[in-house]
Amino acid sequence: MTTFVDRVELHVAAGSGGHGCASVHREKFKPLGGPDGGNGGRGGDVFLTVDQSVTTLLEYHHSPHRKATNGKPGEGGFRAGKEGQDLVLTVPDGTVVLDKAGNVLADLVGHGTSYVAAQGGRGGLGNAALASARRKAPGFALLGEPGDLQDIVLELKTVADVALVGYPSAGKSSLISVLSAAKPKIADYPFTTLVPNLGVVTAGATVYTMADVPGLIPGASQGKGLGLEFLRHVERCSVLVHVLDTATLESDRDPVSDLDVIEEELKQYGGLGRRPRIVVLNKIDVPDGKDLAEMVRPELEARGYQVFEVSAVAHLGLKELSFALADLVGKARAAKPKEEATRVVIRPKAVDDAGFTVTREDDGLFRVRGEKPERWVRQTDFNNDEAVGYLADRLNRLGVEEKLMKAGARSGDGVAIGPEDNAVVFDWEPSVMAGAEMLGRRGEDHRLEGVRPAAQRRRDREAERDEFDREYDGFEPF
Repeated sequence: MTTFVDRVELHVAAGSGGHGCASVHREKFKPLGGPDGGNGGRGGDVFLTVDQSVTTLLEYHHSPHRKATNGKPGEGGFRAGKEGQDLVLTVPDGTVVLDKAGNVLADLVGHGTSYVAAQGGRGGLGNAALASARRKAPGFALLGEPGDLQDIVLELKTVADVALVGYPSAGKSSLISVLSAAKPKIADYPFTTLVPNLGVVTAGATVYTMADVPGLIPGASQGKGLGLEFLRHVERCSVLVHVLDTATLESDRDPVSDLDVIEEELKQYGGLGRRPRIVVLNKIDVPDGKDLAEMVRPELEARGYQVFEVSAVAHLGLKELSFALADLVGKARAAKPKEEATRVVIRPKAVDDAGFTVTREDDGLFRVRGEKPERWVRQTDFNNDEAVGYLADRLNRLGVEEKLMKAGARSGDGVAIGPEDNAVVFDWEPSVMAGAEMLGRRGEDHRLEGVRPAAQRRRDREAERDEFDREYDGFEPF
């Protein structure tokens, strides 16, 4: 059974906001005591939060669909609906959040770091909050907004100071097992290590983490073997350790050629060229391995590498190696820039920024895009004429009608508010600013009683088409 997962696709849904309540207060001798409908509750958000105790994304591999709770609707008597509960999903340190196209949305490093993956919808206002001097008893309330739906990809990049890289069966797992308390699987066959292993090493006053990455082979950067899948775990490591096998039984391999192959794969992967490197010639407890190590060491040192001859089995040369790594890790930590407090950037809106745009499309449809118009449309109950009239008033006050006129819109033209895949389309009728004097009975708006010109033209065309079809079939209309 899989116990380590470092990449998953997660489908998260925030909670929807609760609907507002349209209610009128009633009690004895006060049959119409005024509107008292409460607001709906906000929907819950979905958070991704780093937890040091979590080391794998296995939980989301088995259950990739997560949803926060919805807000409750408002009630009469000015009672607001309960807010939805936020959903906090814990992820390992070093998790990268991407969208489906591969764009990085967040890089979560450090315990407690959090990211809002999906934002809950706003609760709708009740009719008590919508009451005004001109509209004293609204017969409608606003709907709650739907919560965000997001499809995201989580990738884990191990956060460690030192990465052990090399061919399969070079002795990386044996080395990390003797330098730290880690207990990886060790066997005498290739690709024993299938997942990265982490260990904590103490060298004097320095404590650092070491990662054992699954073995690399030629072509790993292009997806061969397990290399491409786990090379990203090397990206965050400050020091790279080449573990070279000096006792390999393969006749076409030697430590120098192994080093060249791994370096080429790291180069092809990219981003690792300036990391400090140490070369470890492992398995010197084997006689032939000791001889080969002494033979290739001068060539490696001539290339500028710091070389250590060790034996994980016989515990030879480990102390010198651990202190050398501690020195490099200390230098890397000192060279890192100090973290600065997050600066609050205020970007005031431009004076001439209306917050929405009006564009005319090829088919003659006028499309309105903007945060406020789209949100207002989502919160409108189109089964209530008064709510539709209230939406028209808000759009007029925002300046939508003025911009439509400047764009060339005329009475009866089609207007869409929202994106192409989820827009509300209606026939536009210019109006004046409407107040309470324009309203009839509660829940009605007399501006909507007449048949709109575009709608009437559409009905006439449908009637003519039906009549033509009947004549074509040889049937006379009744």
